[in-house]
Amino acid sequence: MRRILYLVRETIANIWANRMSVAIGVVTTAFTIACFGVFFLLYWNLKNLAGSLQDEIQVMVYLEPDTSKVMVSGVRRHLEGEHAVASVAFISEQEAVKDFHQQFPEESSLLDGMGDTPLPASFVVTLAPGFQSSELVEGLAERVRGVPGVEFVRYSRDWIDTLGLFVSYLEIGALVIGLILAVATVTIIANTIRLSFYARKKEIEILRLIGATGSFIAVPYVVEGAFLGVVGGGLSLALLKGGFEVFRFELDASGWFQGLDSVIAFFPLQISILLVVTGFLLGSASSLLSVYSLLRSRA
Repeated sequence: MRRILYLVRETIANIWANRMSVAIGVVTTAFTIACFGVFFLLYWNLKNLAGSLQDEIQVMVYLEPDTSKVMVSGVRRHLEGEHAVASVAFISEQEAVKDFHQQFPEESSLLDGMGDTPLPASFVVTLAPGFQSSELVEGLAERVRGVPGVEFVRYSRDWIDTLGLFVSYLEIGALVIGLILAVATVTIIANTIRLSFYARKKEIEILRLIGATGSFIAVPYVVEGAFLGVVGGGLSLALLKGGFEVFRFELDASGWFQGLDSVIAFFPLQISILLVVTGFLLGSASSLLSVYSLLRSRA
């Protein structure tokens, strides 16, 4: 208990004695983590948007003219038996004509003189989660093309490929920028701890002379680094939340992107906590590496 109280007093003394450098370290750490947070928040929302667009990817299965009800039922059973299919909706020839008139009223004359049912009946296939990749959709299309009663299958392969590539680039960008800013955060906190260490080097030499272990000497500085990381992470979270709310307010006031504000969201609680925990881990790791390298160099 006495040792714990000593370590707590030493940590507080270190922070107070170097309060200016600690304050600078906290602010710098906060801005560094906030920079990553801004990019990660952008990545988070774009990935969610891409995911919602992927959920809307559909495959159109068009039937041959005058397909019997038995064949239509057979096509439906085959589609519903596919693992890649989440749901199936049938559109009759009459419904297809009605939908065309509603969606393209100015081009309605194009169907004049083509009979009562100029458009084929079809199935609208909604894909199951995890089956939106180009290869899986193409495999589904190939299997469906061989079903009796199916005339042709249509889906937007280029759109699926572009969306998948976009998500991949986002993930790579998040990883690279995250690593760069993590190194920057470790460097900032390590330098702050070094300054604190050098400011009290005489006391540290005395502790070494009376038999204090390296771990006993290092703990207050490791706690100080963890303090820098946690406070910096919390401050960065507050900056991100404030900036996000200002951005949403300006977005609503401009009226340029109506409806987009309902898609944009801040980090959920788990991610917010993870951001602070990341600051704690970076602060602890950087101070630990810094102090032990200094102790080894003086051994």
